[in-house]
Amino acid sequence: MAIDYTKRPSPAAGDNGGVSLSKVTLTKAAPSVSLTKQGTTGGLLRVNLNWNAQPQGGGFFRRSAGVDLDLGCLYEFTDGSKGVVQALGNAFNAWAPGAGEPTIWLDGDDRSGTNAAGENLFVNLAHASWIRRVLIFAYIYEGVPNWAAADGVVTLFPTSGPQVEVRLDESRPGAPTCAIALLSPSNGEVSVHREVRYINGDQADLDRAYSWGMRWTAGSK
Repeated sequence: MAIDYTKRPSPAAGDNGGVSLSKVTLTKAAPSVSLTKQGTTGGLLRVNLNWNAQPQGGGFFRRSAGVDLDLGCLYEFTDGSKGVVQALGNAFNAWAPGAGEPTIWLDGDDRSGTNAAGENLFVNLAHASWIRRVLIFAYIYEGVPNWAAADGVVTLFPTSGPQVEVRLDESRPGAPTCAIALLSPSNGEVSVHREVRYINGDQADLDRAYSWGMRWTAGSK
């Protein structure tokens, strides 16, 4: 079945904006989970980034205005090819070698901070055998690097099995980049490992921290 890459897939079961009864939260004490063992066998994995300001009057939450958080990832395929998927530089798609459709893509760039759906990155797990590793990250493109105020959360929505949540509940003042989670397919199994590692620098510094080995040039959006 062909995938329509111009539309967002419907949210996975339990993705109803409320409290999920089928969710795994990765923590320092329990940082990893196998998506395969949790019931995911393929399909599209949706990775959602959302962030909030502190409660405003009436107890409601409002998206943080004045801070532009960008979701992206570094990827490496099994043939050794590497790259980045992010809004910066309009690098919205990545194809595994030999694939006739995108393997990883970003659905857009929420620059205003007013989109309640946040930003979404998709990984086609039908191509898992071509993926060596995917490092999901967020970057404060504009605004003061204040992760505590942003109160960010990344949620992975597999097509089956529980949601996987990673809260950006640590902070390093002045660090604009956060490595969030590492996706690692191996021997037919896809696992997710919590990182939540703040980087005092940009994507090139993130690359060096994880020994990705790419060459970087300045980009814009």
